[in-house]
Amino acid sequence: MTARDRWIDEGMTALREGGAANVRVDRIAASLGLTKGSFHHHFRGVNDFHRALLRRYELDSKDAIEGAARAGADLPAEQALMALPTRVALDPRLEAAIRGWALENEEAGSTQARVDSARLDALVDLWQRILPDPARARTAALVPHLLTIGASVAKPTLTKAELDDVFALLVSLVPAVR
Repeated sequence: MTARDRWIDEGMTALREGGAANVRVDRIAASLGLTKGSFHHHFRGVNDFHRALLRRYELDSKDAIEGAARAGADLPAEQALMALPTRVALDPRLEAAIRGWALENEEAGSTQARVDSARLDALVDLWQRILPDPARARTAALVPHLLTIGASVAKPTLTKAELDDVFALLVSLVPAVR
């Protein structure tokens, strides 16, 4: 792992643990045992570092979405929907941190919008296997999409078991949606 990757990994940890305000070069350098000179060797400043963190979040999120879509492609749509929580492991603390950052930072907001759009598109594709009407499929897709967003910022934080149970309930309602 390169020093640049270590900076980004530790930046993501700092973001997850305390939001954007916690992404401080001095703290991260101390945690990594690196110098600020190392930081400036790998990044053109704090804004460049922030962009790298947002790129990592977006790439990781899109990889998870694409992986879940591939894994569910051969399953019946209801089973693919049920498997989403296990295939797309959202970190509620990181999701909440990014969403909070997105409220005050335009670039974070744009990143979050692209991730949300990709997630919703994947859900619409899944629901279109159940509901042929595109408008109805989009409405149905909004349910797990908004549920996931709400779960990411809910206090107290939902456990994985609770989120799995909510998705199980949602899948049990699929026949009623048809």
